[in-house]
Amino acid sequence: MRPILTASPYEMVSVDLAISTILDLTPVLTTGQVAPWTAEGRILAQDVRADAPLPAERRSAVDGYAVRSEDRGSRRLLDEEIAAGPFDHLQVGAGEAVRIMTGGVVPDGADAVVMVEETREDDGRVHLDRDLNGGANVHRIGNDLEPGQLVVAAGTVLGPAEIGLLATVGAAHVAVHRRPRVAVLATGDELVEPWETPSTGCVRDSNRYALIAAVREAGGEVVWHGTARDEESDLAEQADQALSAADVLITSGGVSMGTRDLIKPLLESLGTIHFGRVNFKPGKPLTFASVGSKLVFGLPGYPVSSLVTFEVFVRPALLKMGGRRSVFRPRVEVEIEHEVRPDQVRPEYQRAVVRWQAGCLVARTTGSQGSSRLLSMQGANALLEIAPADHPLPAGQRVPALLTGPIRNE
Repeated sequence: MRPILTASPYEMVSVDLAISTILDLTPVLTTGQVAPWTAEGRILAQDVRADAPLPAERRSAVDGYAVRSEDRGSRRLLDEEIAAGPFDHLQVGAGEAVRIMTGGVVPDGADAVVMVEETREDDGRVHLDRDLNGGANVHRIGNDLEPGQLVVAAGTVLGPAEIGLLATVGAAHVAVHRRPRVAVLATGDELVEPWETPSTGCVRDSNRYALIAAVREAGGEVVWHGTARDEESDLAEQADQALSAADVLITSGGVSMGTRDLIKPLLESLGTIHFGRVNFKPGKPLTFASVGSKLVFGLPGYPVSSLVTFEVFVRPALLKMGGRRSVFRPRVEVEIEHEVRPDQVRPEYQRAVVRWQAGCLVARTTGSQGSSRLLSMQGANALLEIAPADHPLPAGQRVPALLTGPIRNE
């Protein structure tokens, strides 16, 4: 492991160093046993293997007749019928056939099943339209799963298919990682609730609710949320409540250089600040600290800065805590459809819509990229990684992009 970074709250670090520092300090949470059908979206903590072959007996793949492939001509129809379900022993002899339904156990003696559509019955006999090879329309023992075969690997996100597989192999309980418990604290004297009418100088609190949604999308469990005034005593009280309830505290606002930006001094008094500024736009004042075993992310107060820094820095940490093996968004190269102006000093993550066009990935930004313009996040499915430059990037330039949502069709 690299040495843990402990920087001045006002020392600037690179994006890569910030991310590596965060992930080095991020633990993978403990595991617990749950029923698979209650575990959608959870991360499997241990490999699950097949306890028996599937199917355990030879099964018919179609509705038809079980026969011996070596026989020729019509077969005498036995006065039996095999359906999916409990099966009593039955022997198919030379020149015989028996009705069988999809999923039924293929009886001894038979080695193939002919489909109903390829036969005709006449006076107690079955006539086949063609000869069959041995094994035709028969699922062999272990056709789907062999004993001991890996069914679902540790680190897998449990979705409908995985839960179905776990039930198939009799995994009544599985080990999953605990969801990260997250507290969200919005700070600022100017904040009012969304249902309130802001007075002069005040704004509705959008950051808290946007971050709550982002935490849940990343697999976290929001266990506490609130607001605090720009006062040391109120911030300390709210932070204490949040840290006592959660594994992770996310704050928004109060991390810049103003006289009322009190988050950094508070975190210095409570624990260790690992960095307090990132060479990154939007979101330079991002602060990362630890208080005992708890992680704290101090996000900027502007809505766009808050969400973009969450996406790039916080989301990977929450995914790692919850047991994910792969924590980063897919990175692709896209062709910009119009001129893009980089920041001259800092790498910038511009919000964009990426789509397929004539077999290529093309991108168009969502308009003005101001940190306060939350509309620039709406509809975006990517963050363009624009390196610093003192000249515009022309249309057609290829740039890297983090995909935050599905790629759109033309």
